[in-house]
Amino acid sequence: MNGPGYREQIMAELSLRSDEEIVRLRQAVRNHAIAHGFSLVEQTKFVTAASELARNTLQYGGGGDARLDALTNGVRRGLRLTFIDRGPGIANLDDALRDGYTSGAGLGLGLGGARRLCDEFAIQSAPGAGTTVTITKWKAY
Repeated sequence: MNGPGYREQIMAELSLRSDEEIVRLRQAVRNHAIAHGFSLVEQTKFVTAASELARNTLQYGGGGDARLDALTNGVRRGLRLTFIDRGPGIANLDDALRDGYTSGAGLGLGLGGARRLCDEFAIQSAPGAGTTVTITKWKAY
């Protein structure tokens, strides 16, 4: 996955155990997206996906943690967010990623909507094993 010229730098590590911490995550993501030269549209997409995934981490995973990394790959620059919870996990990932699937409140985008807002999306989950979701947005040139 990480080839020659690929570098990452941890920009922030945040706890996600309350609504206030979700607000802090959104602010951190927006601030770093601005600092990395993302357009307003890119910022909005990434912050929206981050908000949906943070809400899922809190609501369905019982809280967890997020890590924001700055990425460089040659001349490309991007941001990656990783969400980790130790909750009940997702029994059926295919259903959870399907458009129109809902299991509660949130922004109504679901995992599939968050996936469409990003350039890269990965999820690992199993019943009783928690969930890890990683999203990446590359700066458009």
